[in-house]
Amino acid sequence: MNKLKPILLVEDDPRDAELTIMALTEHNLSNRVTHVVDGVEALEFLRYEGKFADREKENPSVILLDIKMPRLDGIEVLQEIRADKSLKAIPTVMLTSSREDPDLEKCYELGVNTYVVKPVDFKEFIASVKNIGIFWAIINEAPSAIKKHYESHK
Repeated sequence: MNKLKPILLVEDDPRDAELTIMALTEHNLSNRVTHVVDGVEALEFLRYEGKFADREKENPSVILLDIKMPRLDGIEVLQEIRADKSLKAIPTVMLTSSREDPDLEKCYELGVNTYVVKPVDFKEFIASVKNIGIFWAIINEAPSAIKKHYESHK
């Protein structure tokens, strides 16, 4: 069986983070989740900086990214990811409560893979996250060029 691919969860609300991780638990994906609380930590994780300098050289299979966060918001993080040659192919899902058209439009302009508005209903939220996790962490395959890049940085 293939090793489960990691997931990066960027969420400042502890309740939303807990619910997201709980949803991923059902498919045994929660043990591969790294949770960071803002955009600065997300970029440090992705760039192997600060407390993440010694982490395993492996990019996440998917980034679950909130928009409204302190220090650096999700749109700014998405912009940084898409501008970085070694990160731009990582699937990124905006998992946010923002229903504002400018946010949605900006995220798609920057190349977000999916934009999911957090439902108010608990069961709907759990189902959405579970499906995202299954697709991006288990089913989706990265292009071979991306795999080679990851392997060369181990």
